[in-house]
Amino acid sequence: MIEHRIVSLLPSATEIVAALGYEHTLVGRSHECDFPASVKSLPVCSEPRIDVSGMSDQIDKAVAGAIREALSVYRVFSDELNRLQPTIIITQTQCDVCAVSLRDIEAAVCEFAETKPVIVALQPMALCDILSDMRQVANAIGDEAAGERLVGKLQRRFADLAATRPTKSPFPTVACIEWLDPLMVAGNWIPELVELAGGQPVLCESGKHSPWIKWGDLLKSDPDYVVIMPCGFDIHRTVSELHLLTEHPSWQRLNAVRNNRVFLADGNQYFNRSGPRVIESAEILTEILHGYPSRSNYCGFGWRPLNSD
Repeated sequence: MIEHRIVSLLPSATEIVAALGYEHTLVGRSHECDFPASVKSLPVCSEPRIDVSGMSDQIDKAVAGAIREALSVYRVFSDELNRLQPTIIITQTQCDVCAVSLRDIEAAVCEFAETKPVIVALQPMALCDILSDMRQVANAIGDEAAGERLVGKLQRRFADLAATRPTKSPFPTVACIEWLDPLMVAGNWIPELVELAGGQPVLCESGKHSPWIKWGDLLKSDPDYVVIMPCGFDIHRTVSELHLLTEHPSWQRLNAVRNNRVFLADGNQYFNRSGPRVIESAEILTEILHGYPSRSNYCGFGWRPLNSD
């Protein structure tokens, strides 16, 4: 088997490579790749072109401005790629805002001709796509069996979770908030995770991009639970922006708010990542909706109640 040199420009892909047993082949990463913790020592090969330290509405305006001007949201370090001489570069085509795009990589690779790396572009829209992406990465590495082992392990854990969830309807309705201002609910694979956990997702469709909504839409659906998981935010950062929701005049009218069924989740480490820890995201939702741990207890770092101290 070829001894590959892999640059992963997608956090979930970095996790996939490690879970396949090939972390030792990683030679470079994106600015967002941080799990497993050992990958933080790898050279960084990208950075955001916009300021991502501001509030949700400021980030949204910056992204919209970049798109209007036909600019990429991210910058790829072509000189660093050239120095690292990768044989495989992993990126994605699912969302140009969420991570480095295929277009960015193709432009960067055109700037050096010493090697011709294989570009693996993942496109996770649903749970089945995430599993297919794992197989795709394994096949690019040349170890199809590793991909099947990883997929099989996750499928067994999903089956175990499905076997423990409540089966009696009606299932509680759940709104998963992926962005705070403007409001967005989580689509793609998140509705499937809600269903696996024994809930009924609202305002979104499985396998489709996350939709923007208005406050009137949220009030009309009036979900039993609200789980706040902003894209790229950990719980601490989410807390710093909660006023964008809690100070809105419609907030107190929500059934979930009145019944203390609002929860914060680490979107950055779990729900936003289409990698092996997607099963842990489903387990977190099970804990939130049904008050018991499915395999291990994530309360305190994977999620917490809104009103906890």
